[in-house]
Amino acid sequence: MNKTQFFLGIILAALLGGGVAVGLVQYFDDDTAQTASLQNERNVQLSKYLSDTLFAVPDGINFVYAAERVKPGVVFIRSTYNGSGQGSGFSNPLEELYQDYFGDRERRERRGPSRSSGSGVIISQDGYIVTNNHVIEDADKVEVTLDDNRMYTAEVIGVDPTTDLALIKVDEEGLPYVDFGDSDNMNIGEWVLAIGNPFGTLTSTVTAGIVSAKARNINILHDRNNRQIEAFIQTDAAVNQGNSGGALVNLRGELIGINTAIATPTGSYAGYSFAVPVSLVRKVMNDLIEFGTVQRALLGVSIVNVDARLAKEEGLGMVEGVYIQGVAEESAASEAGIRPGDVIMEIDEKKVANVAELQEMVARNRPGDQVKVTYYRDGELSKVYATLKNTMGDTEVVKRQEEVEMEGSLFITPPADLLEKLEINGGAQIVDLGEGKWADAGLEEGFVITSIDHERIMNAEQLNEVMKDKSGGILIEGVTPDGEHAFYGYGW
Repeated sequence: MNKTQFFLGIILAALLGGGVAVGLVQYFDDDTAQTASLQNERNVQLSKYLSDTLFAVPDGINFVYAAERVKPGVVFIRSTYNGSGQGSGFSNPLEELYQDYFGDRERRERRGPSRSSGSGVIISQDGYIVTNNHVIEDADKVEVTLDDNRMYTAEVIGVDPTTDLALIKVDEEGLPYVDFGDSDNMNIGEWVLAIGNPFGTLTSTVTAGIVSAKARNINILHDRNNRQIEAFIQTDAAVNQGNSGGALVNLRGELIGINTAIATPTGSYAGYSFAVPVSLVRKVMNDLIEFGTVQRALLGVSIVNVDARLAKEEGLGMVEGVYIQGVAEESAASEAGIRPGDVIMEIDEKKVANVAELQEMVARNRPGDQVKVTYYRDGELSKVYATLKNTMGDTEVVKRQEEVEMEGSLFITPPADLLEKLEINGGAQIVDLGEGKWADAGLEEGFVITSIDHERIMNAEQLNEVMKDKSGGILIEGVTPDGEHAFYGYGW
């Protein structure tokens, strides 16, 4: 392409307009969909590594090295739903896009088997794969197809709906994987490649673009406790449905983000895509591998961006940083002496430009970690160390609950995505209903017990402790897998 063609292309793109919706980029198909045609290119001879100097010179840019290095480590994921119960699947991709954009995460009953597809990135030689939560959410079976056509059934290790990330694993060794890069040092205007499987058929597709913006909050993720984290890398690399969970990499072939969403008036790529930065991906994946659940660290503040209006109303004398509207009692911020009206300027001596950036910087830590907070108050800058706390208000590591057996039945603490789906804070879920008192009471597998005799049940271990002292009649309250509240009375 000559320079004239290049600039004509830019002008044409600028003329395209219309309303914009933001949506996740998972692709849904049916049983008659075309079988994916997968590439079978392995053991390629990589081109000579480009120097850092050439990366900055448009005429010297070569995408071949990064594409060939990363492509074998990006996989095709197919999620299968057996048709029973509730799920997050929608009848077509556009419906999902617009439902998510307007915050309506309505769960719809699947009337028969259905499938969806997306992408994933291998992050270790022993089979760990990162993808989006919405790619595998509620799936009864997750299949992974490698770039060389090998196929595996994957195990879901853990999910984190607040970042829309998930970790799955296949039973294999010696797999090609993608190295983590440094999303913090990516500059706006820097070249990137997006690699994934758009539309479920165009597998191993590579597109190029630049970093258009960083720390974007597009209000697509929803958490009932308002703990979602959106600090997306925005790019203009072409990303479509099916690219969800795929790789965003720099020209060194290093992972800098997981492609997650697009801004579109049509459901297809229209110029902007969004990726979870690898700084957050790395932390979430490490937590899921080590603990089986994400260790969410909280500063304990309610915050808004500082703009000209707020600066004038509050007499701040500045238009930067993040304004603290409220501080929770006994929180990390409260114990560090941070007060409402303060403006946070830096975390660990890194400048904070907006709410999304602050949330991401804090979320990289675990409960018990200290962060250095620089804040502005009454015309002066102050620095304090805040010890972050977990969602329970302490600094302990939150461990994944194991199965608890009671009266011939097995219970677990429901995973975070199920709690979000059912809109409850905790409970104990029956995963294996055996013969005995629980079955006699009329309960069914999948039922989540939320209280016994009006005493709140937050996890399986608590249910076990509460039931040790019970005799006679008890009142059981809970939620069915369909989200319906139910009560059972039983003579224990």
